[in-house]
Amino acid sequence: MNTKLHAVTDSLGRPIRFFISAGQVSDYKGAKALVNSLPLADWLLGDRGYDADWFREALKDRGIKPCIPGRKSRDKPVRYDKRRYKRRNRPSRDIAVQCTAGQGCEIMFGRLKDWRRVATRYDRSPKVFLSAIALAALVIYWL
Repeated sequence: MNTKLHAVTDSLGRPIRFFISAGQVSDYKGAKALVNSLPLADWLLGDRGYDADWFREALKDRGIKPCIPGRKSRDKPVRYDKRRYKRRNRPSRDIAVQCTAGQGCEIMFGRLKDWRRVATRYDRSPKVFLSAIALAALVIYWL
């Protein structure tokens, strides 16, 4: 079994929301599940998997500037802040929300991997795995 974890974090790497999907499913499912629950933010950093016109429009409607590089298969290149995206693994206070490869998400996923049960995927059931992630995220947020 393989799964994909989609996360929303703040700029300091503290987890806010999670969504788990099947591994072979596109990142659009995770984006669709999390877009309505995004907190107020200036920027959203995301990886190429979240590059979709509808997602960019949904973010703009909420007043969030997307910093998502375009997919390689895109006809017209998309403009994004390359400097901000390049510095995504450093904590900063100017960005409030990220999805998967964002600034805080890089930090949060690194911290989650400190938990052996999560890093080695000890639990095979998605519900139990998400429970282990939630427990680790609670401790990460608290510390």
